[in-house]
Amino acid sequence: MLITQVKKKEEILPFLKGEILLIACFGCKEVHFAEKEYETLKEELKAAKLNISGEIKLDYLCNEEYTRKRLDIHKNEITAAVSVVIFSCGVGVQTFAGLLPDKVVLSGCDTFYVPGFSGFTPSSCDCEQCGECMLGYTVGICPVTACSKGLLNGQCGGAKNGKCEVSKNKECGWERIFNRMLAINESDKNLKEMISIRDYKKSQ
Repeated sequence: MLITQVKKKEEILPFLKGEILLIACFGCKEVHFAEKEYETLKEELKAAKLNISGEIKLDYLCNEEYTRKRLDIHKNEITAAVSVVIFSCGVGVQTFAGLLPDKVVLSGCDTFYVPGFSGFTPSSCDCEQCGECMLGYTVGICPVTACSKGLLNGQCGGAKNGKCEVSKNKECGWERIFNRMLAINESDKNLKEMISIRDYKKSQ
């Protein structure tokens, strides 16, 4: 089982720009979603005079095929938004970001592991359930799972032709992050604020 904890307003504000779309996932019984905290944060963002263009409540964002269909249904709202904040586990955020290559996609939650069944939706994305989600800093690509070494301070220098030196058939996670930053015209200024040391107690 997983538990998602809604991030504090101060953790999200630096990444927000333009019209903001909120998307919350309510679909997986293996994930406890903090609905009350989500509603509180939503009101705080509105009180901060941010341009909240809309809110969409979906389920099973971790399922790429299902989410792709929902993108078509909500195409107008998503197209109008500049920033999309996803309130789900890390897999849901990464799946959504992968389907929106031209959008700023942020995580609104931290994901924590609780012993027990964690669901079985097939996905190319992975979440370490580290309890301190950094997907906002790294434009929707997790450095902990995308990088074979789990580096938080950038590329190691060992990649060759875009491939990881540890897993030769795997794309370098940090090259993926930087390429996505270029694609959405996002600067790396927020990376300078990202933590470089993990608190492993949160992922136990």
